[in-house]
Amino acid sequence: MTTMLARFSRRAAAASSDATAHEAAPGMSAALRAAQAADAPAASVAQKARPWLLLAPILLFLAVLGAAALVVLRMSFGTQGNEWHGFTLQNYADLLDGYFMRSLWLTLKLAFQSMICAVLLAIPVALAMARTRSRLARRLLLAGVLLPLLVNLLLQGYGWLIILGPAGLLNHALLGSGLMHRPLMWLYRENGVLLGLIQTAFPLAVLPLSSAMRTVSSSYEEAAATLGATRWQTLRHVLLPLAMPGLVSGALLVFAYNASAFAVPLLLGGRRVPMLAVLVHDQVAPLLNWPAASASGVVLMIATLAVMALSQRLVRRTQRLAEEPHA
Repeated sequence: MTTMLARFSRRAAAASSDATAHEAAPGMSAALRAAQAADAPAASVAQKARPWLLLAPILLFLAVLGAAALVVLRMSFGTQGNEWHGFTLQNYADLLDGYFMRSLWLTLKLAFQSMICAVLLAIPVALAMARTRSRLARRLLLAGVLLPLLVNLLLQGYGWLIILGPAGLLNHALLGSGLMHRPLMWLYRENGVLLGLIQTAFPLAVLPLSSAMRTVSSSYEEAAATLGATRWQTLRHVLLPLAMPGLVSGALLVFAYNASAFAVPLLLGGRRVPMLAVLVHDQVAPLLNWPAASASGVVLMIATLAVMALSQRLVRRTQRLAEEPHA
């Protein structure tokens, strides 16, 4: 009997405690909801601010570049000795001179030629990097591709001087083999400058193309081979169209990089291959004509951006026309 009474009393106490908890629960839940509602704005602000905090370094870098471009643009309208207060359009009128126009044409031509050659040479290298299964071979290829980016441009230019000079390694090899009876003149010619531009910008064509090819599944190539396509047909009609974003990115990087090249054209071309960056240097260093140099830089920047925009538009139009028959 005593045991039954003890059990009954414990159940009654538990029931009363549950009832008290249920009565207090609405008040507690209301307090929690109020606290959560108060913290919600702060949490939403923190979530919105987090991406901007991550983008802050690159935004700061772009702001510095934009400010530098605005400074150059303002200086291009100044006069020599009065760059910040004077305003004239004579600097741009002087650029209509035949020497400057030939320099601009030569710059765009060599940048375009180096872009085509670098992309054509980058396709097999990028394909090998994307499809090789050996980790060691892939690392060796990557190290070889990155080498021009790790070595100073002056050292690379002097290396080309040793190779392409009249008594250089290339002429020694050609004369020793009997293929030539007199040394070839590669230095201070457009061909020598073109070789240097291709070699220094080659990694910029390989790396984006290799990344794009790595994302293309090998099952597409297997399907094309099953349908009877040759390796060349598979590369041309399957792999390259799928990797076109990387191909275009690499080509535009090479063009923009070589259009503003200075060290290689100066060492390998001298004053006989007057690319626009060399002309800007001549206007600044001996003449101290900062407004004329700024105007030349602005024209070079606008011409480069215009060619890049036109190339992207042509590529997109070509892709659209190629997709229409399949649609």
